[in-house]
Amino acid sequence: MRVKDTLNLGKTKFKMRGNLPVKEVDRQAAWAENKIYEARQKLNEGKPSFILHDGPPYANGPIHMGHAMNKISKDIIVRYKSMNGFRSPYVPGWDTHGLPIEQQLTKAGYDRKKMSTADFRDLCRDYALKQVNLQRDGFKRLGVAADWDRPYLTLNPEFEAAEVRVFGEFAKRGLIYKGKRPVYWSWSSESAMAEAEVEYHDVTSPSAFYGEQVVDGKGVLDTDTYLVVWTTTPWTIPGSEGITIDAGIEYAVVQPAGEDRKFVLASELVAENAERFGWEDVKVLKTVKGQDLENITAQHPFIADRKLVVMLGDFVTTETGTGLVHTAPGLGEDDFNVGKLYNLPVLVPVNDQGYMTAEAGEDFEGVFYEDANQIALDKLKASNALLKYMPYEHSYPFDWRTKKPVIFRATPQWFASVDKIRDEILDSLQDVKFQPDWGKRRLENMIKDRGDWVISRQRVWGVPLPIFYGEDGEAIITPETVNHVADLFGQYGSNIWFKRDAKDLLPEGFTSEHSPNGEFTKETDIMDVWFDSGSSHQGVLNERDYLDFPADLYLEGSDQYRGWFNSSLITSVAATGKAPYKQVVSQGFTLDKDGHKMSKSIGNTIAPDEIIQKMGADIVRLWVTSVDTSADVRVSTESFVKISDSYKKLRNTMRYLLANTSDFDPEKDAVDFDQLTAVDRHMLYQLNEFTKSVKAHYDNFDFLNIYKELINFVVSDLSAFYLDFAKDILYIEAEDSAARRSMQTVFYQIAVTLTKLITPILPHTAEEIWDFLKEPEDFVQLAEMPVVMDMDDANEVEDDNHLSAWDSFMSLRSHVLKALEEARDAKLIGKAAEAHLDLYVDDDTQAMLDKLNVNVQQILLVSGLDIAKLDQAPADALAFGNMAVKVTAAAGEVCERCRLIKEDVGSDSDYPHFCARCAAIVRANYPETASEGFEEK
Repeated sequence: MRVKDTLNLGKTKFKMRGNLPVKEVDRQAAWAENKIYEARQKLNEGKPSFILHDGPPYANGPIHMGHAMNKISKDIIVRYKSMNGFRSPYVPGWDTHGLPIEQQLTKAGYDRKKMSTADFRDLCRDYALKQVNLQRDGFKRLGVAADWDRPYLTLNPEFEAAEVRVFGEFAKRGLIYKGKRPVYWSWSSESAMAEAEVEYHDVTSPSAFYGEQVVDGKGVLDTDTYLVVWTTTPWTIPGSEGITIDAGIEYAVVQPAGEDRKFVLASELVAENAERFGWEDVKVLKTVKGQDLENITAQHPFIADRKLVVMLGDFVTTETGTGLVHTAPGLGEDDFNVGKLYNLPVLVPVNDQGYMTAEAGEDFEGVFYEDANQIALDKLKASNALLKYMPYEHSYPFDWRTKKPVIFRATPQWFASVDKIRDEILDSLQDVKFQPDWGKRRLENMIKDRGDWVISRQRVWGVPLPIFYGEDGEAIITPETVNHVADLFGQYGSNIWFKRDAKDLLPEGFTSEHSPNGEFTKETDIMDVWFDSGSSHQGVLNERDYLDFPADLYLEGSDQYRGWFNSSLITSVAATGKAPYKQVVSQGFTLDKDGHKMSKSIGNTIAPDEIIQKMGADIVRLWVTSVDTSADVRVSTESFVKISDSYKKLRNTMRYLLANTSDFDPEKDAVDFDQLTAVDRHMLYQLNEFTKSVKAHYDNFDFLNIYKELINFVVSDLSAFYLDFAKDILYIEAEDSAARRSMQTVFYQIAVTLTKLITPILPHTAEEIWDFLKEPEDFVQLAEMPVVMDMDDANEVEDDNHLSAWDSFMSLRSHVLKALEEARDAKLIGKAAEAHLDLYVDDDTQAMLDKLNVNVQQILLVSGLDIAKLDQAPADALAFGNMAVKVTAAAGEVCERCRLIKEDVGSDSDYPHFCARCAAIVRANYPETASEGFEEK
C-alpha cells in the first residue's frame, strides 16, 4: 500500500473538458428521443400558467446573433418557469409573408408577371417553409426547448382565418376606410409602407431657397413682394399648391440694397438668411403676424397657370429655413392635412416606380424623381426665383428591406383608424409592466403620435384584404362576407382568393344593393405584414386551448415598440378591448466590437453557428447572461473566449464537487443540519441566500445579475474559501468520519442546487452533471427548482453594525491573508502551510471565535496557530485595529500524508513520517500498515 492509498482522493468520470460541439448534439438527440419537452409539459399540468408569446422572426436566411440572444433569453425564462411551479408551454412562431420572399424568388429568376398569382404564391410558400426549417434547426441547435413540431406560421390557414376575423372586428367598429392621402411609398418595392417598415439614415439633400411672387396681397402685401420658401426636395415643386406659415410667427417685409423686389420671411430669421443670400443693407419695411397673411395668393415659380394659396399650419417653426414652407398636398403628410383644410387639389406627379409623370410638366416627364431635383433648380434659376442652393444634411426615411429611400406619395390605400381608438389604446397600457421602465413612455408616445395605419400593400405574397366591390364601385365589408372569407381561408388557405372569382368567394346567394346584376369584383391588395404578426394574439393565444390570452410576457428587441409591440396592441384593443400582454421586456441590438451594426455586406458578422462549432451552444447561452441585454450589446470573438474561461471555472468547480461526493450516498450518508459542523452550516446558509437571490433575478428576467452572482459564488464563496480548505477534511479524514460526511452533505447539496439553478442557462452541461448525481429524476429538466429554506442560525444573525459572526470571521481571515502575503513577499514562508500564526485579538473577536467554534487553523490553511489577547501583541506584529497577526515559519517536519508541518511528526513510532493526527487515522482504518509499512513512492 502507498501513502496516497490512505487518502480519499476524489474520482469522477466527469471530464474537465466538455467537448460541447460534439456532446451537445448527442444530448439533444436524447432529449428528442425521450420527448423531454412533452414530459415537462405533462408534469406541469394543473399548475398556474405563465405564457411567453413568441414574436415571430422573419423567415429568410440563417439565424444571426440577434436571433440567438432573443431566443436564448426566452428559453431561459420558459425553462425557469417550467421548473418553478408554472405550466409554461412555448410555441415558436415565424413571420412568413412579405416582400423579401418575393424578392428572393425574383433573384432566383422567377418573373411573377409571367405566371399566375396563385402559382407565384405557391413558390413563395415553398421558399418560406424552407427558411422556417433552416431557422428551426438553428434554434434547436442552441438548445431552445419548444413545441417545435407545432409552431405557428403566419401562412397557416388557421392563422390567416384568425387574422381576417381581426380585420372584421376593425370593420365592425367602423375603423376601416379607404382614402387617398400621402403614405410612405417605396418605389424600390412598389408598395406603400407602414411606419414600422421605415428606418432613418442621414442623407445630404439639395435644399433650395426661392421666392414666389404675390398675385393677390389682400391689401397686406404688394405684388412686387416675394414669399421666400425653403425645400429639401426640389423635385416636389411641380406638386406645389400652396405656402404654409404659422399664425403666431411675426413676418418681416424686407428689401435688400440694390433689389427692386421685396421679400417676406420670419422676422427672427432675417439676419441669418440675409447672410446666406448675400443681402446687404437690408431694410425692414414692415412686420405682420402670420394670421394676417392667410389666403394671400402667389404665382408658382415655373407653372404659369398655377396660383398658390397662403395657409396657416401648426407644423411651421423658425428653427431653420425661412418660416414659410413649400406645400405639396400629394407629397407630404403635413402638406396633405393643411391642404385638406383649404380644399387644395391633391396632385401626385410621380408614379409607382419613382418616375415623374406628365402632371409634373413636359420637362420632368419620365425623369427619376431624384434626377428631377436638378431640373427644378434649373427652372428656378431661369425664372430668377432661386435665392440660394446648398446641400443640407438631415435624417431621411428608407425602406428597411431594400435600403432605398422612400417618398411620401398620396395614393388610394386602405387604412385602419388609430385616431378613433387612441384613448382606448393608451388606457389599456395602464396595467402593463415594462422593463426597462422607459418602455411604457416610449410606446405611449408612439401611439400618441401615430397617424392612421395604412394596412394595404400592393404586393401578392400575404393575406388578401377581404374586401369586395359592387357594380357601382362601393366597397363591401360586412360581418357575413368577412366571416365567410375567414372560413374559406381556414379550410383552403388564402390562395383560394386568387384561384376563385369574386362571386365564388361570397356566401351562397349573397346580394347587395350595390350590385343589382349580381356582379362583384374583389380587392387585389394584401394586408401589411405587421397586421399578420400583430394578429398573433388571436391566431395563436386565443386559438390554442393550452395557451392564455392575454400573454404574461412579450420579449423582443427595442425596435418593436414601433413594430410588433405596437401593431399587436392596436389590433388587440380593436378586437378585444384590452392589451395582448401583461408585461413587455425589450432588449437592445447586437453590434460588432466597435459598436457598428452587423452586416453581411460589411463583413462584420459573427454567426451563432460559428461559435457553436468551435465552443458549443452553452457558451453562447452563458454569453447572453453575461451582457446587459436591456441596451445594445457588442459582440466579438474575444467576448466568447472570455466567457469560455468563466465556463471552465464553473465546470471545474462542479467537477471537484462531483469527484468529492462520488463515495457519498445522500440516502445513507447525509448528515442532519443541526449535526453539521459550524462552517458546513454556514456554507449551507450561504447556498440558501445565493438560491434566494438567483431565483429573484430569474423572476425579474435579470440574467446579468444571475451571471455575476453565479461566478462570484463559484469563485469567491467556493473556490477561494470553502473548497480551498476542504482537502484537509475530504482527503485526510477517515472516509466515513463525521467531519467528512458533514462536508460531503453540503458539497452534494451545493452540486444539486447549482445544477438545477444553471439548467435554464446551460441545459447541456447541467444534464451532463446530473448523470453523476444520485437524484430520482432521469433528466434535470424534469426536476424542480431548489426551494428557498427558512434557515435559523445564530451565527448568521446580524448585530447592530449589520455584521454576523461569520462576517466578522471573514474580516479576520482577510487580515490573516494579507499578513501571509507580506510574509511570503519577505521570503519568510512559501505557501500558507509553512506558516505558524499568532493571533492577538480583542474580547469581541475572541467571543466571536468562541461562538463559531470552528477549527480556525484548518480554515486558514496554516500548520500552527496560537491565539492570545490583543494587549499581548509584540511590536513587530501586523496590526489591524481589533487584532494583530504575527507570522513565523512553522516548527517541525512535513507530514507525508497531510503535508502540514507538525512538531509531532514521528510521535507514533509505527508511522515515523506522519503527524499524530494522520497516524491515528491510518492506524484506525488501515491497521495492517502499522506492521507492513508503505511502499516507496
